[in-house]
Amino acid sequence: MVSPLLQALIDKGLFDRIPASFSTFFFDQIKDWQLLFPAEHIYYERLFTLVDKLPPEEFTDLFTALRQAEVKMGINEKTWPRRSFTLEQVDFLNRNPHYAEWRAAVAQIFSRLEPVLNAEIQRRGRPRLSVVLSPSELPVGPDRLWTRLKGRRYALEAPLDPALHLAPLLASEKPAPYDRWLIQAGTDIPPAPGIVSLSYDDLQPYRQKLTDEVQQIVEKEQLRGPRELGARLKRMKVAPPSKDPLLAEFIRAVLLAGNGTLLINNTFVEWASVQAVRRARPSLTISSFGIRNKMKPFSSLLIYSDPEQTNPIPTQVDTLGTYVDLELLYLYVWQEYEKYAEYQRNTVHIFGAAGMDEILVIAPPDFTLPAKLNPEKLVAAGREWLQW
Repeated sequence: MVSPLLQALIDKGLFDRIPASFSTFFFDQIKDWQLLFPAEHIYYERLFTLVDKLPPEEFTDLFTALRQAEVKMGINEKTWPRRSFTLEQVDFLNRNPHYAEWRAAVAQIFSRLEPVLNAEIQRRGRPRLSVVLSPSELPVGPDRLWTRLKGRRYALEAPLDPALHLAPLLASEKPAPYDRWLIQAGTDIPPAPGIVSLSYDDLQPYRQKLTDEVQQIVEKEQLRGPRELGARLKRMKVAPPSKDPLLAEFIRAVLLAGNGTLLINNTFVEWASVQAVRRARPSLTISSFGIRNKMKPFSSLLIYSDPEQTNPIPTQVDTLGTYVDLELLYLYVWQEYEKYAEYQRNTVHIFGAAGMDEILVIAPPDFTLPAKLNPEKLVAAGREWLQW
C-alpha cells in the first residue's frame, strides 16, 4: 500500500510507460511503503510527479538511451515482469555484456532529474547539525584527531562531557518523527523523549539472537555466497528490538548489512549514521563512537558469527586500532551528508571528544562561535543555528 499520490500515478499507467528495468526497481523500493521514512515517501512522490509532468517529447528523450540498452540486453515485456525485482534479475543485469551501457543510461536519467529535485529542496532548506564524538580513551590528543577533515579548530574552556553538555540539544521541544537521532556505541548519553536512540550495547540481546539465527542458516542451508546469504537474511524473522516497525526493520537491516555491524561497535555507529542520513534526512544527528576490541579472523560467510564463541583468543580492547579506524569513519560520515541537497551549505558539523578541550567545526560562513568558548556556549550556538 503506497500513498494516494503514488497510487494515482500507478493507476494512471505511469509505471507502465517507464522502461521495464527502471519501473521494476522502483516498484521493489516502494513495495514496503510502511517501512520507509517520511523523507523517502517525499522523495519518491516528488520524483515520479516530476516524471509524470514531463512533456511527451521530454519523457521520450529522457528514457531513450535506457530503452536502447534494454533492447540490447534482451529485456522486454515477456522476459522482465514489471511488478517484481528478483535476485535472478539482479544477476541478469550484472552478468549482461551491456551492463555498463545500462548503468550509464540510468545515471544519465538521474543527472537530468536530480538537479530539478535538488533545486526545490535547497529553496526550502533549513539548518542542520551533525555532532560526531570520539571516546576519551584514545591514545592521542585532539591535535592528532580529525586529520582527514578540513575545518576550523576551537579551544574549549572546559573539557567536553557529552552526557552533560549535549542534553539540551536532545531535550528541546517535541521533534518531528525521525528528525533527531542519537547513535552511540555505548550508553553514555541518555536519550530524550521523541528522538531515535540506537545503542550498540543496548542491542546486545538482539544482536545475539541475530547471530545465533544466522549461524544456523549458514550451517544448515547450502548457500553459495554472500549475495545469496543476503537475500536469505531478508526473509529471516527474529523478534524486533523496537515497537516501531519502521525502526525495527531499520535496525535489522543495519545489523545484517554484511559489513561487520554485528561484530564491531564503531562500524555499527558509522553505518547506522550513514543510513539515517541517507534515508531519514534528520535535522540533528549525534554519532558517538567507542573503543572497539581487537579483531579476530573471520571468513566472508562467518562475518555474522560471534567471535567470542568461534575463536578462543582472549578479547582485548584496541585503542590504537580504534584511533586508526575512526580517522576514516569521521570522513565517511561527513561525506555522506555532502551527497544530499538537504545538507549542502546549511549544515554545521561538530567533531569533539569526551574529556578533551578542543573541537573541529566544518560550517557555513554564517555560523559563528564566541571567542571564549565553553561547552555550554557551543551547544547554545548549535541550538541557535537550528532555530530551536
